[in-house]
Amino acid sequence: MKHLQTQTNRRRLLQCMGWAGAGVLWTVSGGVPSTAGLIGEAAAAQAATGALNFVQISDSHIGFHLAANPHPEVTLGEAIAKINAMPVEPAFLVHTGDISHLSRPEQWDTADQIIKAANKPVFYIPGEHDVADIDNGKAYLARYGNGTQGRGWYSFDAAGVHFVALVNVFNFDPGFKSAGLAQLGNEQLEWLERDLAHRSASTPIIVLAHLPLWTIYAPWGWGTADAPRAFAYLKRFGSVTVLNGHIHQIIQKVEGNLTLHTAASTAYPQPTPGGAPAAGPMVVPVEELRKYLGLRDVAFARNLRAGPALTDRPLTA
Repeated sequence: MKHLQTQTNRRRLLQCMGWAGAGVLWTVSGGVPSTAGLIGEAAAAQAATGALNFVQISDSHIGFHLAANPHPEVTLGEAIAKINAMPVEPAFLVHTGDISHLSRPEQWDTADQIIKAANKPVFYIPGEHDVADIDNGKAYLARYGNGTQGRGWYSFDAAGVHFVALVNVFNFDPGFKSAGLAQLGNEQLEWLERDLAHRSASTPIIVLAHLPLWTIYAPWGWGTADAPRAFAYLKRFGSVTVLNGHIHQIIQKVEGNLTLHTAASTAYPQPTPGGAPAAGPMVVPVEELRKYLGLRDVAFARNLRAGPALTDRPLTA
């Protein structure tokens, strides 16, 4: 399929999305859109109406087996069942990292098998547990990095919304007590500047990253040191929503035109910032576990400039 010109307009994109009764998502490299594949009738219908619904899941940690949740594959399956029961069908899922617990192929195999029951496209970014193999992320990129840039970052457009998937888990020390803050790095930040340069300021932006892009608790490494540079590129846009994982709990912040949100895990909770000697799996009574776990439904109305509505759904509800 040929690349479109940089100034592809929405009408042309919707024409493309009508092919075969399915939608097309586009990755963007150096400002040039290219296809990221079919996204199905749900996404095509939402693009045609100017609405968009998608779901965020995060921190599945398949392969974890300690007391905080010996069976994270079960709770991931419950999250997918909840997605399948939603009254409004999402166009796709985004997974904001830590698919696996130890970067092992069999753990990714299990996660993929469970998630495919949603019958939706999935857009992944790595968590630090996904790049903990001896090859420093090569196995993750070989499996999930097709069509991405650098060490796994990429962007795409859907129904008038521009998505940017960033990677901030390399060169991050997960030894929680002494961890430094995460880094995006100069190469990725330069790519981000180019990717956003030709976008209209009225374009809604969704940014995905695993570790929080703002500093929630520095002693545990819960933040990204060079995120202010990314924020500088984003400040001209009217609607910017940042979706993160990693800390296994919901924390929100508004910073100018940016709204930043961390997500619950589908595996186990973590303590509140500074609420324990160190970050890590938190054991709660078995009957209470699912109220700490969940997923997030993100919905844009027809007026995309209004920004998305976020609904966090615990597994108990």
